[in-house]
Amino acid sequence: MVAENPNLEPWQWPEEQWRRIVNHVRAGDRLRPAEWPDGARCAVALSFDSDHESNELRDGGKSIGRLSWGQYGNRVAIPRILDLLARHEVHASFYVPAVIAKLYPDEQRRVIAEGHEIGIHGWIHELNSVLSYDNERDIMLRSSDALAKITGTRPVGMRTPSWDFSPHTLRIAKEMALAYDSSLMADEDCYELLLDGEPTGVIELPVEWVRDDAVHFMMHRFSGLRPYTPPTDVLDIFKREFDMAFEDGGLCQLTFHPHIIGYRSRIWVIDELIRHARGRGNVWFATHAEVVEWAKENAG
Repeated sequence: MVAENPNLEPWQWPEEQWRRIVNHVRAGDRLRPAEWPDGARCAVALSFDSDHESNELRDGGKSIGRLSWGQYGNRVAIPRILDLLARHEVHASFYVPAVIAKLYPDEQRRVIAEGHEIGIHGWIHELNSVLSYDNERDIMLRSSDALAKITGTRPVGMRTPSWDFSPHTLRIAKEMALAYDSSLMADEDCYELLLDGEPTGVIELPVEWVRDDAVHFMMHRFSGLRPYTPPTDVLDIFKREFDMAFEDGGLCQLTFHPHIIGYRSRIWVIDELIRHARGRGNVWFATHAEVVEWAKENAG
């Protein structure tokens, strides 16, 4: 093994170095089921990252205004989302930082009581890539324990905050015997994660920024980097993602944030998407854990 030289630019790296970086965490076997439950044409996995106030707290922020924006997620958006999902009899996955679960334990208990899944989403929405192995492992274990204590259900899956995956994350997920992660982007179907070329048994249910509400709706009034996208256009993007998944017989995964999607002018996007999907034919709406379990057991 060639020792890494911190003074080298990436274009000067020896081949062994860049190959080692690329191959540390890699996509293994694709796990596309030969069929979905009850003959469904495709699967739809809706997810909600219940970040609430943690977006402000994680960087040491104390803005009352931004904290109130997070509180909206609990006071208005989550009840609105849960009512919508109940009307359609759709189950989804909620990824909750432990600090938020502690702030709003009744919210998490309602989520579980209504048949949804809660997964690990860090302690305070911290960035994993700045943590040591010991700190990240401690945080993941404490987060899992906090969610289990509050809900009575031990999480089987995780989503890293901001999809920030450190060199240690997969090793820790394997040590915790988690069934799956949902933070990476190497495919549109589930796949097994490899760690330094070896299968881990941890399944990836992949995400993507284009299937996330935040990148479309998070307008920054001081910057043009994230221009606002009208809800009608966001619905069009998500419908096209679903339609291709339906034609493929594959998986359509979407990520929402309660404090972003939960407004009156936006929540209809989820309602319309569910109606559109069901209008196409037999579609299986399931939690991420259910999709992973089915994909692992029925991959063609």
